[in-house]
Formats: sequence, C-alpha cells, structure tokens
Amino acid sequence: MKVIRRRALFYQRRTSNLYRLFGLFGLILGGIWFTIRLDSGAIRNPFSPTPTSTRTVNSWALEGETFFQAGNLNAAINAYQRGTQVAQDALIWAELARIQAYSSRLLSNDVDRLARLTEAVASADQAVALAPDSSDVHAIRAFVLDWNADPFLDALRTDDRTSADILFEAEQEALRASQLDGQNPLALAYLAEILIDQQRWTQAEQSIGPALELGPQVMDVRRVYAYFLESTGNYRQAIEEYQKALEISPNLTFLYIAIGHNYRTLAFRSPPGAQQTDLYDQALQNYARAATINEQLAIQDPLPYLAIAKAYAQQGQFFAAALNAQKAVDLDPANADLYGQLGNIYKRGRNFEAAIVALKCAVEGCSPAESCEARNGCAVGDEGTQVVGLPLSPNSSVYYLDYGSVLAAFGPRFPDYCTTAEDVLTQLMNAYGDDPVIARNADDGLSICASVAQSQLQTPTPYFTPTLLPTPRQ
Repeated sequence: MKVIRRRALFYQRRTSNLYRLFGLFGLILGGIWFTIRLDSGAIRNPFSPTPTSTRTVNSWALEGETFFQAGNLNAAINAYQRGTQVAQDALIWAELARIQAYSSRLLSNDVDRLARLTEAVASADQAVALAPDSSDVHAIRAFVLDWNADPFLDALRTDDRTSADILFEAEQEALRASQLDGQNPLALAYLAEILIDQQRWTQAEQSIGPALELGPQVMDVRRVYAYFLESTGNYRQAIEEYQKALEISPNLTFLYIAIGHNYRTLAFRSPPGAQQTDLYDQALQNYARAATINEQLAIQDPLPYLAIAKAYAQQGQFFAAALNAQKAVDLDPANADLYGQLGNIYKRGRNFEAAIVALKCAVEGCSPAESCEARNGCAVGDEGTQVVGLPLSPNSSVYYLDYGSVLAAFGPRFPDYCTTAEDVLTQLMNAYGDDPVIARNADDGLSICASVAQSQLQTPTPYFTPTLLPTPRQ
C-alpha cells in the first residue's frame, strides 16, 4: 500500500515576512548612518578614551601647593578654587582661605586688600560649615580673621564691625582650634599672632613656644615667631627666623620683603657709616630677590620696587627712589596708592611740581595723559591709564596732607591752587583733626590760603615747606 507523506502535518512551509524585511532594511540604513556620523566626528566612539581625564580634588590641591611653594600665589588660588568645584572638601576651602590671606600682602592698596581678605573669610566660613569640628579649619579661620582685623581697613568696611570686634572673634576661633587639638602647632601659632596684635606679649610668647616645639618645620610657625621678635624690637633675631621660614618655603616673596624691612629698620636706627650702609645693602638685596622671583614667574608685582624706592629715599637718594617708584607704577598704572607713594617721594626730594601731579592722581584721580606725566612719561604705545582717586582713610591721609600742603605752598604764586588746597585740607581736618601732625600741617596750609585770599600776594617761589611726615605704613 502506497502512503503519501503529509509533511504539512509536521512543519509549515517557509513564506516571506514583509515586516521582517522592513526591519532588516531599517537596521541596514541605521548602520550606514551611524558609520557616516562616526567617521565625520559627529558621534564619539563610546569605546574611545575620554579626550581629557577628569581631575580629582587632590590633583588640584597638589597643583595649588606647588604654585604656593613656587611663590605664584594667584595661580595657587586659582588651582584651589578649581578644586572646590570638583568636591566640597573642608581642607581645600581652608587652604584656599589661607593663601588668599597671604596674597593680600602682595596688594598695595587698602581697597584691594580688604576685598581679598573678605574673599578669604568667605572661604574659611565655607570650610567651617563643612567641618565644624576640625582644628585645622578653625585655626586657619582664626588666622584669616586676624589679618582682616587691620585697623587701617576700618574706614572702608561696609558693616558696623571694627577691627577690635574682628580680632576678638579671631581669638575665639584660635581657642576653639586649640580645644579641638591641643597639639596643633598651627592653632598655637595663630593664637600667638592674634595675641601679638593685641599687644599681649607674655601670653603670645607662651603660645608660640609650644608651637615651635610641635612644628619647627612649619613655615607659618617660623613666620609668626619672626613676627613676635620683630614686634618686640628683636630685629636681628627676627631676620634669622624669617630666613628659617624661607628655608621651608624659599620662594615666598613676602618673606624676603619682611627681611628687607627689618634690615631697613636696623639701618635707620644705626649711626651713619659703613655699618648703616651695609644694612641698607642687605635690605636692597632681599627686595631685589623678591623682584627677581616675580620676574621669573612673570608676576606683575610692584611691591618689591616700592620697597626698594623707600630704602633709597630713607638714605636720601631720591633720584634712585623715584626711578624705582616709577617702575612700581608702570607695573600697576591704575593703582592710585602707588601714585601717592611716588608723590610722597617727589615731595621729600623737593620736586614739588612733579609731586603735585602724582598726588593729584592719588587723591582726585587723573586722566590718562596726567598719569603719563606723573610717571615721567609713558612708553611708546602706552597712552596712559585713567586713575580713580583714593577715598580718605587713615592710610591715604598722608597723600591728602601732602597734596593739600604742596598746593597751599604754591598758593601765593598760583592763587587758584588754594581752591583745591582748602577743600582737601578741610576734609582732612574734619576727619583727622585730632592728629597733632595733621592738624599742625593742615592749619599752616589753610592759613597760607587765607592770607592769599585776603591779600592776593604773589611770590616768585614757594616760601612754605610743610613738615615731612613719616613714610607711609609698610
């Protein structure tokens, strides 16, 4: 018997599936599109390495510390700020605050200095918020507050707090840091610095002694001890301690400048002769070293040149002093305070005409052309800089007095000068008339202008030279 096989009972005959064909066709088109986009760079290969690796917070911290040790504080600040963007790390914020405070020493006017210290306080506040029980964090906040408690900045503050209020808060922070860790050399050193600023010498010595035992290789500890010695008149020992701080951090220019200031103080207190000359030379060498470091790092810092100018002026070498002060202004031509320093040097060197121009820039502000005139001429291609005058403050008062006094001295010859002189000297008397030096010189200038108004006498040369003031605060 022949049986016909019934294959359809066991499987179905294969037939074409229209949807499957469309799907395959779509995949092919998608593959072609992806390949074209990949080749053109519009799509990155997911298996390729990232073009730049993501940096860690420790990487930014290491870069910041490297820049700090190299003496490039602005670059160090930038690195730590980038680190704070990667992670909210309390010690990164604290170190940023510390370097911001140190960098304020490289700023030559009170407005910029207060702004930088305000930034430092904000960074320290953030660090405390992240780590309220960290001794290091509280210690650094104490240091930042201490440097912010400069009485010369009180006139510029926008709140009602005084330097005494801030200094008290700084002391409480330092005590808190010591309570959290009694063996923390930074906490003890910063407490000592605060006590020095409060003129509590015995307690300061009791605090810096243990700090030296616990952290002899910590730059901040050596610096504070040098500051203690300097504040108590032990200038030679202070120089030795600043040099030990430099052995730890050899490129910090503010340490060289501090050493130069101590040599200059010793020279000023020494009798004329070979020893005094040698001391001035030592001061100039340290200032020059700071200038050299800045040049190597391409840092436009006028302070070393300003310090050199003051050293020359203190020796009576006003031509050399003026050249270096002009160099300082060239590095920061919009800085009114530098024009005030230059004008003070012109005045002390009896170059009264040049002093008027420079002091005008400091007090009233001046045009680009006047700024060039004050700098004894601008370089080719430099059209000068618009300068905004300084507000009256304890630190700028010397410029106001110099400006008003020199204008008044020329009043008999140029009566129009008295209009400005009277305005400037009246402002000064209203603000600081209780200062005997200011009162005496301002009264003399106002008396001259009152006489000019009455008699309109003309004299061919100035017959009044005001009493020279001390060199402005370092």
